Amino acid sequence: MLFNTKRPGLLRSGVVLQHGNATPYTAKRTKEWLERYRWDIIPHLAHSPDLAPSDFHLFGTLKRHLGGKKFEDEDELNGEVRDWFSTHEAKFFTQGIYSLLRRWQKCITLHRDYIEK
Repeated sequence: MLFNTKRPGLLRSGVVLQHGNATPYTAKRTKEWLERYRWDIIPHLAHSPDLAPSDFHLFGTLKRHLGGKKFEDEDELNGEVRDWFSTHEAKFFTQGIYSLLRRWQKCITLHRDYIEK
């Protein structure tokens, strides 16, 4: 669960960082860093169709932008991604974050039942 009755103000109190926590993708260094700096870890069901970070609008729009393009090397791809990021105002990212938070809240309200997009 994203938050519980002990921490109802979690989403209103500051920055929330979500990281992929599926076992094959969680690096030991990342776990150690999060523990050392005492970051709160918000449990996230790996591969949950409701809350998949890849559904976050940033990745969908970037994927559509890159779709069908061919890159000669990694530097060219990185440049295209940097250019894409630079063309979006902060409002674009803020709206996406709030959209994800609304989906999380909806999932919590529905007791983790499946949510259509």
